[in-house]
Amino acid sequence: MRYLVAITGASGICYGLKLLEALQGEKEIIVSETGKAVMKHETGIGYEKLSEYGNLYSDDDLFAPSASGTHKIDAMIICPCSQSTLAKISNGIADSLITRSASVALKEGRKLILVTRETPLSVIMLENELKLAKSGATILPASPGFYKNQHTLEELIDFIVGKILDQLGQNHELFERWE
Repeated sequence: MRYLVAITGASGICYGLKLLEALQGEKEIIVSETGKAVMKHETGIGYEKLSEYGNLYSDDDLFAPSASGTHKIDAMIICPCSQSTLAKISNGIADSLITRSASVALKEGRKLILVTRETPLSVIMLENELKLAKSGATILPASPGFYKNQHTLEELIDFIVGKILDQLGQNHELFERWE
């Protein structure tokens, strides 16, 4: 399985990093310029470190493989997904590799998962999310569950990443299921 993971400048880089660790299969990675800055600020980790997880592509490289519908991926996950990125995708603006790749995923009928992390949401944000959901994208807000008394930050992150893996059909043991 081949996955495209994009990280944008929304807070919550920890979700994207955990996803890259847990996701099974071949990974291609794009990080926006703001995503790089937020990653450094929130985690102290530099962008180059992500090459340990897969092939890195520059967000301004519109000649990268994922810019074309002929390049096969099984799913694209934007984690975290800023509302700015979501708005561009929702309105057909494909001015970066991330937004172009998402546009390609939608037009090719491939799985597109957007892990949003903004709150509260304006009516405009909700309408953009609804438009993308109607177009086939999965909107997966980073809203951790507390079903099994998660107490640590890592457990809360694992819950969200586990929900992403569930959407991709991947087995995991990141959280205890409700029985």
